[in-house]
Amino acid sequence: MSSLLQRLRAAQDKAEVLVQALPWIREFAGQTIVVKYGGNAMVNDELKQAFVHDIMFFHHVGLKPVVVHGGGPQINSMLKRLGIESEFRGGLRVTTPEAMEVVRMVLAGQVQRELVSLINQDAPYAVGMSGEDAGLLKGRKRYIDIDGQKVDLGQVGDVHEVNPASLHDLIDNGRIPVVSTIAMDIEGDGILNVNADTAAAAIASALGANKLLMLTDVEGLYLDWPNKDSLVSEINASELAELLPKLDAGMKPKMEAALHAIDAGVQAAHIIDGRMAHSMLLEIFTDAGVGTRVTKDEK
Repeated sequence: MSSLLQRLRAAQDKAEVLVQALPWIREFAGQTIVVKYGGNAMVNDELKQAFVHDIMFFHHVGLKPVVVHGGGPQINSMLKRLGIESEFRGGLRVTTPEAMEVVRMVLAGQVQRELVSLINQDAPYAVGMSGEDAGLLKGRKRYIDIDGQKVDLGQVGDVHEVNPASLHDLIDNGRIPVVSTIAMDIEGDGILNVNADTAAAAIASALGANKLLMLTDVEGLYLDWPNKDSLVSEINASELAELLPKLDAGMKPKMEAALHAIDAGVQAAHIIDGRMAHSMLLEIFTDAGVGTRVTKDEK
């Protein structure tokens, strides 16, 4: 095949993709979409750029993206560099005041700033926020039960309340909010580190978002892990609730967050492989999709 024919064939393929995306673009234009940014997409430079391009694509075709991020790998790296050991109880890090200072510094001062800068390389749309800003996130301390005993995890919390007014202001002015998941303690005892999946679900619910996208390091939800043939492309809320107790510790918080969002009115929650470049575009704007979509029960 000549080089001219090859170029024409490639151009036709691109045109077919654009035509396939058009109905989805028309359907979702003007709607708010909350994206939880995490996993490999946060630490791989090529995937970072792909993520930013996807967010900018959403913005320019009329969607209203809001990015919510964690920063586990970066927090672990900084704690290690500073010689601060982390104790884990029930799979969760006990966050001392000393560790919390590092969490706050890394989330709001490193991860967020890098992401805002990457988005704003093309146009000045992104604005960074912490859950502390304008009372965006209020949390309550989280305790866990280990062998019948109540265990204090330190400055770790669950989202108790979301005040979305500041996010609405930014969205209405054409900005892309980038939110670090630190919450004010509702009891007045300082700040709390909250799970980014649950924070993203709470924010999506408070905004009345149409979709919640959660990037992770697996292809989606498996009904029978590690059987790769058990990957499910779509599951409704009732089916997921029944499956939830059987899920492993890594996937369970994400699916709990998805259920919370659906119960609160979000139309769909998507678990997407962040290791695949442009996976968000494939999931939202193609017929097939690439992750797992959680939907409401059919009436």
